[in-house]
Amino acid sequence: MAKSAVKQPETRLGLVRRARRMVRVLGQGYPDAHCELDFRNPLELLVAVVLSAQTTDVRVNLVTPALFARYRTAADYASADRAELEELIRPTGFYRNKATSLMGLGAALVERFGGEVPGTLKDLVTLPGVGRKTANVVLGDAFGVPGITVDTHFGRLVRRWGWTEEEDPVKVEHAIGALVERKEWTLLSHRTIFHGRRVCHARTPACGACLLAPHCPSYGIGQVDPEKARKLVKGEEAPHLIDLAERVRAGEKLA
Repeated sequence: MAKSAVKQPETRLGLVRRARRMVRVLGQGYPDAHCELDFRNPLELLVAVVLSAQTTDVRVNLVTPALFARYRTAADYASADRAELEELIRPTGFYRNKATSLMGLGAALVERFGGEVPGTLKDLVTLPGVGRKTANVVLGDAFGVPGITVDTHFGRLVRRWGWTEEEDPVKVEHAIGALVERKEWTLLSHRTIFHGRRVCHARTPACGACLLAPHCPSYGIGQVDPEKARKLVKGEEAPHLIDLAERVRAGEKLA
C-alpha cells in the first residue's frame, strides 16, 4: 500500500525546532543586520522611527542630519517653530502629523521624564506617536533590551514561514516571542526585515535563491528558477546570500 501523500500537521515542538533552525540560518545570512536608521542616542533613534512611518529608512536618513543638528534635546522639539520643523521633515511625508508628534513627544519627555527617553516599554508607549513597534526598536537598539519589531516585512515573513497566522501586530509579537529565545528577539527582528527587503519580497519572492528554502512552507509562491531568482536578490549582501542559497540547493545544511 502506497504511503499517503497528505502531510502531517506540524506539532508545536516541531514548529519551535524549525523556527529556531531558521533563526540560526538567518544569522549566517545576515551576521551584520542592524537598524538601518542613523542615530547617535536614544532621542535621535526615537525621532527617526517616528519619521519612518509610511516612508523608507533611506529617506529618513537624508533628512535627519539637518534635523538633529537643529534639534538636539527634547526641549528643542517641545519649543520648535512648527513651520520650520515641518519644512525640515517634509520629504518624509505626512509632515504635519509627524511635526505634531515630535513636538508633543518633546513636551512629554520634558514634563514627565526630565527630558530623557525612558527605557521601558510601559513608559515609551505613553509618548505621542509611539506604539509598541517604535518602542521595541528603541529598547532593542538604544538600550539593549530585547524586543520584537513587527513591521510589514516581519509580519509578512513570519506568516509565510508558518510561524503564526495572526495578523494583529501585538499578537504576532507575542506568538513569535513564545517560539524564539528572548536573547534573539532584537537581532531576529533586524534579520527578518533584512530578508524581507532583500529576498522575500512582497510581490515576487526570490524562492529559488533563498537560503531558507528547505524550511519554508511557502516555497514556490515566488520565482523558483534559480537563475531568475538570483536577479531578484537585492542589497550589498546579495553575493553572500546567493552563495548560501547555492550551497543549500547542493544539499548542504546550514543549521
